Amino acid sequence: MNLLVTIDENYIGPLRVMLCSLLLSNPAEHFSVYLAHRAMTSDQLASVCEGFDSKYLSLHPIQVSDQQLIGAPVEKRYPREMYYRLFAARYLPDSLDRILYLDPDLVVLGPVRPLYEIDLDGHWFAAASHVHQVVQRLNELRLNIPSGGAYVNSGVLLMDLAALRAEQDADQILSYIRENRFRMVLPDQDVLNALYYDRILQLNPLIYNLSEKYLLHHNFDLSAQPVDLDWIRSNTVFIHYCGRNKPWREGYLGILGRFYQEFAQQLPSHLD
Repeated sequence: MNLLVTIDENYIGPLRVMLCSLLLSNPAEHFSVYLAHRAMTSDQLASVCEGFDSKYLSLHPIQVSDQQLIGAPVEKRYPREMYYRLFAARYLPDSLDRILYLDPDLVVLGPVRPLYEIDLDGHWFAAASHVHQVVQRLNELRLNIPSGGAYVNSGVLLMDLAALRAEQDADQILSYIRENRFRMVLPDQDVLNALYYDRILQLNPLIYNLSEKYLLHHNFDLSAQPVDLDWIRSNTVFIHYCGRNKPWREGYLGILGRFYQEFAQQLPSHLD
């Protein structure tokens, strides 16, 4: 299976935990990980896979030029590398027809292949929403998305690269960024949803992109079946530590951080 991760040097540690969880939760699978970066050193790139068995994991660094993205909104929490997933079809090898993008700040609890092989049914992407209905409606109004259109989280994103190469207009992305840079809140995610809301196959966030906030809102919904840790261990594939609440920092709030810590303790290198 082909995976894409975009990263800078600040996320090497969390990425290693993510890769550890990926391999432990998907025994006997081989993953080709394409690592899009701007300026990481050879030593930094080598440290990503240190201790992992190359029989199951191969790393393919790709240095991406961001000259076209000068002027795009960035901040410490949202570096320029976050835009790279939007242009993946332009810099990944033409031999790849599909790829699964994963943020480095998540862990994998279950088999990835069912998602990887899902029928996209003409969509360019598959992803899960991460907001409740009120925020969904606000995003629809803010980004001029028709009612019922998805506002998805871009941290887990299955891509049809063949369709994107044939139909995606990269200039449209750059124009949207230039024209809307002062009203974008989650920059790359806003672009993805504003331009491609009707090209996204919606996934179940409880399974494919579970965050502390989404879990909290779900369990407060009296009409929904509550979800506990046992259910998560048996059913959830990706836990996403999006936002500022990170389990590798002090003061983490929530119950999902235990999964990160469990995998962090099983890293193959003493350096971690």
